[in-house]
Amino acid sequence: MEKKLNPVTIALAVAVVVLFILHFTSKRGAAPTAEIPEKESQLPTGDVAYIQIDSLLNLYDMFHDLRSEYENKAQTIQNDLGKRGRTLESDVEEFQKKVQRGLLTRMQAETQQQQLAQREHELQNFVQQKQMELSEEEGVILRRVFDALERYIEKFNSEKHYSLILSTSGTAGTILYGDKALDITRTVAEGMNDDYIKERGKK
Repeated sequence: MEKKLNPVTIALAVAVVVLFILHFTSKRGAAPTAEIPEKESQLPTGDVAYIQIDSLLNLYDMFHDLRSEYENKAQTIQNDLGKRGRTLESDVEEFQKKVQRGLLTRMQAETQQQQLAQREHELQNFVQQKQMELSEEEGVILRRVFDALERYIEKFNSEKHYSLILSTSGTAGTILYGDKALDITRTVAEGMNDDYIKERGKK
């Protein structure tokens, strides 16, 4: 027989995509790593302001809605892969028992092994496909959020006239120190949420 089927290999293939799903659905749930004012009562009067991106994501309704859709899809994929993996694993174990008990002819055993090997290969391809889909979808979510941010900042700054608006994050920020008075994150998030509510109401 050409290839020995191993239920452990099947389980590992499914586990890879499960870990992938958990990686993307859990990392977005973290609380903001830097404190932002409860409410910016007065916007910075100078030429410079900054936005904390990680905090903005936690405040932005559209991101939460898109993340919720993503997590629901990821959970559906995880359930489907688990079911497919368990079914194939069970069929492999049943096949191996029949071979060990001598309940199949050599021809039958070879045919069934080839069929199971093909199913295992298809499952592995399916896992890779779903990984790519989820990765691509996460990228689209972030691009949609940043596109909304860019469009809002253009409108926002047509009234505020800052010379420079920087972005930073708690983990990989480019701003080593920023006066809290220059932080416009919450104001921008509230404005973006207002726009999002209006756009959502049109649909």
